[in-house]
Amino acid sequence: MPKVNLFTKIIGLALIMLIPILTLYFYSNRTSTDIIGEELNKSNASQLLFFQNEVDASIDAIALWPDLLIQDPDISSLRDIFNEMPELDLRTTTLIRRIQTKLAIQESSLKWRNTLHIYSPVLQRDISALDVTVYDSEQLKQRLRPGWQVSNTGSAEQPQYTFSRFAVTPYSSYEDPGNFNLIIEVRFSGSNIIDMLDQFKSGGRSDPFYYHPDTGAIYNRTADRELIGEVIQSLANRSLSTQESRTVHLGNQDYLVNRVQSEVLGWHLIDYIPITEILRPIEQANRLFYISIAGLLLLCSIGAYLLYAQVQVPIKRLVIGFQRLKNGDYSVRIKPKGSSEFGFLYTRFNLMVAQIQELFETVYLERIHVREARLKQLQSQINPHFFYNCFSFISSMAKLEQNGAVVAMSHHLSVYYRYTTRQERELVTLSEEVHFVTSYLEIQKMRMPRLDYQLDIPPDMLLLEVPPLMLQPLVENAVLHGIESSASASIIRITGMWTATGAELTVEDDGKGMTPDAMQSLQHKMHKQMDEEMGCGLWNVHQRMLLRFREGAGLIFEASPLGGVRVTIRWQPGLPGEELKQ
Repeated sequence: MPKVNLFTKIIGLALIMLIPILTLYFYSNRTSTDIIGEELNKSNASQLLFFQNEVDASIDAIALWPDLLIQDPDISSLRDIFNEMPELDLRTTTLIRRIQTKLAIQESSLKWRNTLHIYSPVLQRDISALDVTVYDSEQLKQRLRPGWQVSNTGSAEQPQYTFSRFAVTPYSSYEDPGNFNLIIEVRFSGSNIIDMLDQFKSGGRSDPFYYHPDTGAIYNRTADRELIGEVIQSLANRSLSTQESRTVHLGNQDYLVNRVQSEVLGWHLIDYIPITEILRPIEQANRLFYISIAGLLLLCSIGAYLLYAQVQVPIKRLVIGFQRLKNGDYSVRIKPKGSSEFGFLYTRFNLMVAQIQELFETVYLERIHVREARLKQLQSQINPHFFYNCFSFISSMAKLEQNGAVVAMSHHLSVYYRYTTRQERELVTLSEEVHFVTSYLEIQKMRMPRLDYQLDIPPDMLLLEVPPLMLQPLVENAVLHGIESSASASIIRITGMWTATGAELTVEDDGKGMTPDAMQSLQHKMHKQMDEEMGCGLWNVHQRMLLRFREGAGLIFEASPLGGVRVTIRWQPGLPGEELKQ
């Protein structure tokens, strides 16, 4: 058989065809991913910059009003009051009312929530759209600085930032706060920025926030503050530029971080998006492609398997059948499946092998019968040594007037020779074979008093039909090679038992035993043709059992726990009197 079968070749061809397709797809996918990622990055950066410009425009609009209001005639008239007034007169009160009306109109004209405050050093009053209060001049002087200022009116855990900006006359009062004659302050809450962050977040996948290294962060209302803290930590280790995009690794993901610095406030607007979110459409397309490729590969595998199962496997089974037939296994059969052409070939192959087996078994059976006839001829000839020993024993017992021993020896000797010389049947019951072996052992026991034997065979096994002279050669070998060859040996044990695969009959002794190599060599000879150097008895028993009961039957040689050799006869009994199946 070839080392590479048809199924392997087809699968290999399918894989080879897929390699250039996958290579081109990976290349185009990588290029598309880079381009889409770059474009998405530019798009996110543009959106972030547009949002920042919108916030800066709103802040610039708020910052413009103090400079405009300071030129208003009513507000400017506050600078013309030179006398300090602990109590406001009617004229001043009327002026303040007009100013408050203008402040209210001004505050409501902007989209952002804001408050305007006018500080008059002469009146020592803080005038807003809703109230007029006395202010602390020292505290105001400490707060008076150019540009936007930020303060936290909340806690460290829940900060509430307020942004404020001053317009002062004269302008030099920033350097000398004691010389100002009028100050206008505009304030707006960080909640305005939070509202815009929420609006920006609702339009996409981003999670924007503002950050200032010296102040803190302003989050949208649904922000993941823990993750934003990690983003800030990753940015804190690097110098912050005006605008940049970078990729940071947080947890188990990579994030695309875009940042724009506000030219008005100096705060950094930061937005981060998981790379997986950006590449999700591409990943979905990749997943669809991979599923399609897997489906095509599965279809190719199914097609290749069907071709392999319908063509390659039947051919392989046929080739294996011919190889077994070539090696002399004439029991090989191939079970036809279906009504295909191979089913027809299998049927014809089985008929051919059956005919060959029938021919060979007929010839082989005749050879076995010839050997059995020879064995019977040899057994019918009295072994002079065994015969002389038995009659010498009878003569000695007669001289000693041991009539019981003479009678017992004569009885067992007659049973032994009657069984060996007048056996015409092909099958006998196991009980008859055991009775014959018992007579043989009793004869040997009279000659060797140290000999002892044990029989342990289930009663239902004694009813089995077996070939005659199946057990005697094994017992005879145990006596001659196990007991007689060792002066300390004395026990022969014959045991029968049922197993999951049939019946077993063992003969073992406590003699000197055999080496593992010798037992392996003897086991190997049981499956070869008998030669001149091989004994006839054991080989004849093995071949008769194998021919009669087929696969699994025969002799097994092992070391015995008693110390000698254990010989086991295994077979699967059929019906009593069952003829040899062709």
